[in-house]
Amino acid sequence: MSEPILSDEAKLVAARRGIGDLAQKMGIEILELSAERAIATMPVEGNTQPKGLLHGGAYLVLGETLGSFAANVWAGEEAYAVGIEISASHSKSATKGKVTGVATAISLGKTLTVHEIVVTNEAGERCSTVRITNLIRKN
Repeated sequence: MSEPILSDEAKLVAARRGIGDLAQKMGIEILELSAERAIATMPVEGNTQPKGLLHGGAYLVLGETLGSFAANVWAGEEAYAVGIEISASHSKSATKGKVTGVATAISLGKTLTVHEIVVTNEAGERCSTVRITNLIRKN
């Protein structure tokens, strides 16, 4: 496994916050992180619903992890970001391997950030589209 690609700001956020207990339990691995773009993978195994499909909530956990991390990079050291709205549309099922989430900033403002996270399976097929809005708060 190669080292994650982290902006200088992202290194500070990662050192200050860690990835969080839930993201660790889900097996999320951050590959790239900046305010504008974040990438992570998550295994399907261990995160499925009874029929063996990746649980819909798992897509949201991956999306919120990426979007919130990117928003916290944007917020900087004097502030922090908290999710205030999240939604997802699932378009395909993942049943094995890993999924990859790519978060792209839609809006980076003084008080709000919006990111879209596209989650694909190992074949590169879009499985879910997540959108998260984060509120920037001063420490």
